[in-house]
Amino acid sequence: MSTEENKALVRRWFLEAWNEGNLALADEVVAPDYDPHPEPTDVNFGRGPDGQKQLIAFYRAAFPDVRMEIEDMLAEDDRVVVRWRGTGTHNGELMGVAPTGRPATVTGVFINRVVNGKLVEGWTNFDALGMMMQIGAIPMPSQP
Repeated sequence: MSTEENKALVRRWFLEAWNEGNLALADEVVAPDYDPHPEPTDVNFGRGPDGQKQLIAFYRAAFPDVRMEIEDMLAEDDRVVVRWRGTGTHNGELMGVAPTGRPATVTGVFINRVVNGKLVEGWTNFDALGMMMQIGAIPMPSQP
């Protein structure tokens, strides 16, 4: 696949799976052995489409109005890198934190490896600390 086709696939993943909640899309675009390479601060739901469905459902349950915006997208060979911004309202439990109704804005980077029209690997880094501070799970630093 071309880099443009790979970018279109990743864009579709953001728009349909994350923003619209179309979890069935994972069966179409996520390889059975997809490796998410989870960060130590993120929840690990395992490999493959089912792991990605659980991950998205987990965050959509905590932030039902989540909107993921692609701010930058770069592609080379089989890699697609996305700098993104997610916004939502904490209206569901998240990692033991009861809903607060607080809005949150989180930024991050996804690196996706695409082979034959499927996501086969992914690396994510996002501002988990900032998210937890915004919903009140961790105190904000005092201002000078």
